[in-house]
Amino acid sequence: MKVTKLTTYRLPPRWMFLKIETDEGIVGWGEPVIEGRAKSVEAAVHELGEYVIGKDPARINDIWQTLYRAGFYRGGPILMSAIAGIDQALWDIKGKALGVPVYQLLGGLVRDRIKAYSWVGGDRPADVIDGMKKLAAIGFDTFKLNGCEEMGLLDNSRKVDAAVAVAAQVREAMGYDIEFGLDFHGRVNAPMAKVLIKELEPYRPLFIEEPVLAEQAEYYPRLAAQTSIPIAAGERMFSRFDFKRVLANGGLSIAQPDLSHAGGITECMKIASMAEAYDVTLAPHCPLGPIALASCLHVDFASYNAVLQEQSMGIHYNKGAELLDYVVNKEDFTMNDGYFYPLNKPGLGVEINEELVIERSKNTADWRNPVWRYPDGSVAEW
Repeated sequence: MKVTKLTTYRLPPRWMFLKIETDEGIVGWGEPVIEGRAKSVEAAVHELGEYVIGKDPARINDIWQTLYRAGFYRGGPILMSAIAGIDQALWDIKGKALGVPVYQLLGGLVRDRIKAYSWVGGDRPADVIDGMKKLAAIGFDTFKLNGCEEMGLLDNSRKVDAAVAVAAQVREAMGYDIEFGLDFHGRVNAPMAKVLIKELEPYRPLFIEEPVLAEQAEYYPRLAAQTSIPIAAGERMFSRFDFKRVLANGGLSIAQPDLSHAGGITECMKIASMAEAYDVTLAPHCPLGPIALASCLHVDFASYNAVLQEQSMGIHYNKGAELLDYVVNKEDFTMNDGYFYPLNKPGLGVEINEELVIERSKNTADWRNPVWRYPDGSVAEW
């Protein structure tokens, strides 16, 4: 079998799908994208595609190493996201060719189900609580919400009080029947993170995500030493080499590689194993589409230390399409009591409505995250 063609489709809301075709008619799908930089990743996919055309798609390890090493310069969000989508599609092809789901090729099931958590948007505590109650009614008991809005390098007590008030009101309204993580989104620098974490501790959030940016990861062990709240990070780490330094330094309790950003299934299985060696749990980052989610689930079901799976149903970024809009076999993604179950169709187990993909890909608008500024006019982290 040989790879014959790579086709990309930029899609609403902020996704990109990749279709890899073979001379035996087996097709694989991947999801290579950086939110807000889809065109950059698309160009990288087609440049890297020159190394893939004509190759045996079953040689996933060789293709991955070629894509990573043969260009001399490596790593970073664009190149690793391009590799991720290609890698996902190759695993999809291999599973389909052998007639088995990808998790079987990764060693088989290590669990029967995986806990899902849901993002809850809203700028006011009442909106957050209302969203939680609606999701709780359909079986969710684990959530993630923004820990704060923009936070200055040295901000005032009102900003701290506003962030803490959300957690306090969630606990008052929902009690301890639910769990919630707080995503700082890298908006906070180390001095303010110390203040916020201390103030939030009485409300026992499940984790605090990206309390500082990944490039400031030397603060993770220092922040972890002051609190019992687990620290999560990893969506802006793009290879096992990025994670190696963070894991070795300590402080991280939950690793969150993104299957569409961190080199795909091949690389994220290695990241999961590295994390397990440091007694760090795995909760793949996934605010994207169905192929990314399917890839996450195969890693979850083959990784002992996987504990949570993010998913984007109803996420506030999804304007123009929802998680399963492009999926034919929606029933396979059904959650029961807040859990996902194994995808048992061959390959990744997601059947794509190609006709709808082609139609929606025409004249797709480019998604961009907002640009925030502090009151003094300087740029703030979003």
